[in-house]
Amino acid sequence: MGGVQTYEGGCQCGAVRYRATASLDELIECNCSRCGKLGTILTFITPDNFELLKGGDAQTTYNFNSKAIDHLFCATCGVESFARGRTPDGKSMIALNVRCFDGVEVNDLTPTLVDGKNF
Repeated sequence: MGGVQTYEGGCQCGAVRYRATASLDELIECNCSRCGKLGTILTFITPDNFELLKGGDAQTTYNFNSKAIDHLFCATCGVESFARGRTPDGKSMIALNVRCFDGVEVNDLTPTLVDGKNF
């Protein structure tokens, strides 16, 4: 899809905004109990490639299952534009919901389906 680029994105109402350097080449679409209901398409980056521009105080956190991921969503509009967590080997990561990137047409993307429901 073009390698690593800088994207801006955020929630629906604009209370949460971020800038991230990411690739759209390795995306996943998960069917776990949360992602499947939300319809997220995800890419993962390290925290040094992420800048929260506004809205740190406008978010609410939800944790479930192993509580390894802080699912952050806007307290106003309810959109989860990103989450913070750890990789299986313990490194910090940010999961970005590509549907929340400005100017990205998700119908042009080809995410890999992940069976998180049975993981």
